[in-house]
Amino acid sequence: QVQLVESGGGSVQAGGSLRLSCAASGYTYSLACMGWFRQAPGKEREGVALVHSAGSTTYADSVKGRFTISQDSAKNTLYLQMNSLKPEDTAMYYCAAEYSPSSCSSGLWRFGRGFRYWGQGTQVTVSS
Repeated sequence: QVQLVESGGGSVQAGGSLRLSCAASGYTYSLACMGWFRQAPGKEREGVALVHSAGSTTYADSVKGRFTISQDSAKNTLYLQMNSLKPEDTAMYYCAAEYSPSSCSSGLWRFGRGFRYWGQGTQVTVSS
């Protein structure tokens, strides 16, 4: 199994930037994909960005052009660079990982589903 620990959250003004990190440990070699998700108070969890093991990436329309997902395989770390932050980006951000290629390709990630391994989350607050 894989264990995930997020860091890098905080409070920032609109227009600012933050970089989230997700340190993975345990059995990371067969992971098919990793992703970032978020959940705002009173809202459903949603997918933010996804990276497959081969390196291809996908983004939610709401963050496309502003957020960048990347991974450092040597450090077993996943990143989310968030630029031009908006108040509506305020949420708890979670890192997740999945071994099943079919789950990674199903499209369920956009709805915050299809992943079995989750971190504890890191809070991002954007003020106007």
